[in-house]
Amino acid sequence: MKKSSTLVFQCAAVFIGTVVGAGLASGKEITQFFTSYGFASFFGIIACGLLYILISSLIASISIKYDLNSYNEFITFVSPGFLGKIIDFITTLFLISSAAIILAGSGALLHQYFGVSRWVGIFLMALLSSLVLLKDTSGLIKINSFIVPSLITIIVSIFILYTIFCKDMISLNHLISTPHPKNNWFISSLLYAGFNLLCCSGVLVPLSKEMKDEKNIISGLIIGSVVLSILCVLINIMLMSNIPYIYEYEIPLLYISNRFGKIVQIVLLVIIWCEMFSTEVSDIYSIAKTLETKFKISFKKGIFIVLLLALPISQIGFGNLISIIYPFFGAISLIFMFQLLYFFFIKDK
Repeated sequence: MKKSSTLVFQCAAVFIGTVVGAGLASGKEITQFFTSYGFASFFGIIACGLLYILISSLIASISIKYDLNSYNEFITFVSPGFLGKIIDFITTLFLISSAAIILAGSGALLHQYFGVSRWVGIFLMALLSSLVLLKDTSGLIKINSFIVPSLITIIVSIFILYTIFCKDMISLNHLISTPHPKNNWFISSLLYAGFNLLCCSGVLVPLSKEMKDEKNIISGLIIGSVVLSILCVLINIMLMSNIPYIYEYEIPLLYISNRFGKIVQIVLLVIIWCEMFSTEVSDIYSIAKTLETKFKISFKKGIFIVLLLALPISQIGFGNLISIIYPFFGAISLIFMFQLLYFFFIKDK
């Protein structure tokens, strides 16, 4: 019983830690994909949570059934042919880009808020990621088992403080009447869910392969999806109560936590950096596992190859590349999500 509970917790923690990057922890992603759609954003969060449960469970189930080792094998298995190769290539490009951006973001965050050199933040992120990943899957599990409970604690604490000191701003009437500049909340939810789930496949496929316990893995994914949805609802309530001011900030939650003192802000910044770290670990892990299965490069060598690629890219002006990759990746992830549903419910019968 204890072993099963541990497995469920670990799977839930890895899933949450992979999805919750700095964008969600800072409130920026929630603002963009949900809050800006007004009260309907809560329906979007529920839809997103249900998709997390469905698609992540299918990824785990197929990975175990067909003994798949990496996102590359999973994508080409579900989507054979030219389209599968395109999805695989774009996913790899996106993960390397993400790893590079996080290195640059770590440097920028520590430089802006703590006054240290950008290179300190970059090399600290690269060094710690390497040390964790040298322990392979166990390193990924351990780091998320620590970071995720910390994240939940700080987000819930900020929400409790907010309900105590700003309770007049979170009434149902206030939330319903909140102005919103966007309308297509369902499409936004689909894009956000697909985007995160295709990224997650890089971790879920090898994790499912190693754990080989479908029942407990899926239980962990369900719990992880529910917890993620609850965190999104809490953050969304606070963000909606601070429209339009949140649109002016790169880290909207930092603006909200400002009223609770410097210590809360510093703790939130540390959590955001830790979430950047967990995403960096997941990105490098995903690519290194693919290098291992596709090119027979050892996992440890793969870690350093990814970092050697990401370090110089992190210094390049990345705006144009990301403006192309992100929307394209979102569209590709939706196509793949429908392919996965077709494969599981029709083709695989």
